[in-house]
Amino acid sequence: MFQTPTPRTGMGSGIRLATLIYHSTVRQIRKSHGNAVIGLLLNMMQTIILVIAFYFMFAVLGLRSNAIRGDFLLYIMTGIFLFMTHTKTMGAVVGSEGPASAMMKHAPMNTIISISAAALGALYIQVLSMVVVLFIYHVAWEPISIYDPIGCLAMVLLSWFSGLAVGMVFLAIKPWAPGFTAIASSIYSRANMIASGKMFVANTMPGYILAFFTWNPLFHTIDQSRGFAFINYNPHFSSPWYPLYLSIGLMMIGLMGEFFTRKRASISWEAKR
Repeated sequence: MFQTPTPRTGMGSGIRLATLIYHSTVRQIRKSHGNAVIGLLLNMMQTIILVIAFYFMFAVLGLRSNAIRGDFLLYIMTGIFLFMTHTKTMGAVVGSEGPASAMMKHAPMNTIISISAAALGALYIQVLSMVVVLFIYHVAWEPISIYDPIGCLAMVLLSWFSGLAVGMVFLAIKPWAPGFTAIASSIYSRANMIASGKMFVANTMPGYILAFFTWNPLFHTIDQSRGFAFINYNPHFSSPWYPLYLSIGLMMIGLMGEFFTRKRASISWEAKR
């Protein structure tokens, strides 16, 4: 209040913003659990339980023959990892601090820092969980052979970016219709259990069924990641450019909506969350 503002260079402002995002990200990660190790283990358990559940479901229903020739558990994990990254990022962004939250009363804080911290925190936890699970599987079960690890990592980042973009749209709507946003984001997350296509191989799906999945950016990233993971699978019905362009468009819509909402923020909105 009584401080004299000092002019900053562009580099100084960028470093200051990066520092604020870093500390906010640490706070976001520690918010889920006081002990960082336990928080990571809880997230790993969610991933492991999903992998085991899908493994037994494929075994009981006799769907293993429909999978890609190669490591069957790696086939399942390529779908689960990207699904978790996309969904967790979307949920973290939707649940981030809004323009009327108490944190925004601190001068350096703003919604962009809050959103960035939520998204980066989700990415950090998911990537760390993914690396630990793959390492344990590689050491304790059997060696993993990934045809193009860089391509797989790129699809993980694209799944994260698409989850961030979808979350931004929901976040822009949230102050105006919090009940609708909670229901719509929950429906989207549940629908992706099937609509993400992590249980199917796009090349083996008939055209009339494929039309129900191609709208989903996560379907494309999962199918493309399997093309990078397995040398004998070449995805024909998915593209990495569709989720990228769609995510950029949704991000622009979400940023415009968030800017419009922030300018009209009311303290009473926080009571409706």
